[in-house]
Amino acid sequence: MSLKKETPSDQQLHLAALQGNLDQLKKTLDSGRVHVDCKDKEGTTPLILAAANNNLSCVKELLEQGADPNARRLTGTCALFFAAQGGFIDVVKILLEHSANVDLASFDGGTPLFVACQCNHQDVVAELLAGGADVHAQMIDGATSLFITAQNGHADLLDFLIAKGADPNLKRKDLASPLWIAAQMGHTSAVRTLLNAGAQVDAVREDGATPLFKACHKGHLDTISELLKHKPELGVLKNGETVLHAAALFGHLKAVRILLRAGVNKEVKNKEGQTASDLATEAGYDFISSYITSFDKSKDELDGQSLDASVADE
Repeated sequence: MSLKKETPSDQQLHLAALQGNLDQLKKTLDSGRVHVDCKDKEGTTPLILAAANNNLSCVKELLEQGADPNARRLTGTCALFFAAQGGFIDVVKILLEHSANVDLASFDGGTPLFVACQCNHQDVVAELLAGGADVHAQMIDGATSLFITAQNGHADLLDFLIAKGADPNLKRKDLASPLWIAAQMGHTSAVRTLLNAGAQVDAVREDGATPLFKACHKGHLDTISELLKHKPELGVLKNGETVLHAAALFGHLKAVRILLRAGVNKEVKNKEGQTASDLATEAGYDFISSYITSFDKSKDELDGQSLDASVADE
C-alpha cells in the first residue's frame, strides 16, 4: 500500500489511533486497504498518534503489526519523543523494547531525553538513560537536557542528572551555562544544586554577563543571596558593568541593598564612566541613587520596613 496518498482508510486508522479505539484500529488494519505506517500531511503515523495520546493497547497492536517505531514527522519528531514528553512511561518502555532509537532527535536537536527533562518526568528520564540515552546530547543551539532542566527549575531532576554524569558546566552556543539560565529565571533551588555540583559561579555568556549579573538584572533576591555565598566577581565584568549597575538600572532596591551589604564598591564606574548611582538617576530611580550615595555599611540606617515600603510595587 502507498505511504504517501491519504485515503479514507488512512484517516480511519489515524482516528482510531488518536482515540485509542483498539477494535476499530484492528478492523481497519485487517481490511488490507491501509499501510500500518500511513502518514498524514504532517508525516504523522498512527503509531505516533497512539504514543502521543498514551493509547498503550493501540501502540502494542501497531508494533505487533510491523509499525516502524522510528518513523518521523516532518519536524523529525517520533513516537518516543511524544511518549517521553507526555510522561507515558509504559509507552516509552514498549517502544524501547521494539528498538525505538533512544536518541532519535527532532530536526532542532531535541531528543526524547530533552523533552522528558523539560517536563520533569524523572521516571521517563531514568528509563531513557537506562536505555542508553546520551545525557550530553545537545540541541542545535547547544542546549543540553541539564540546561533545559535548569531553565525550568527542576532541582531534584538536576540532582539525578548530575549523578548520572551530566556536566553542570556544558554551555549553549551563546556560552550560557545551566547556572546562568537558572539564575536568570530565579530558580534558587536549581542554582544551589548546580553550585554544589561544581558549576562555575562566574561562567560568562557571550555578552559578558555572569549568573549574578542576570539575577541582579531581574531582581531575584534569593538567587542573588545564594550566588553571593560562592564568592562571585563583584567588580567590572566583561560587559563593562558591575552587578550593582544591573540592579540599580532596573530599579531593584532590595537587590542593591544586598549587594552593598556584601561589599560591592559603589564608586566603581562602568565602561561609560558612570557609577551605579548615576545609572539609577538616569533611569528615574532617584531613591535608589540617594540610597547608594548615602549607604554606609557600618550604619545601614535604612531599616527593612521603610525599604519594603519604598519598593512595594517592585
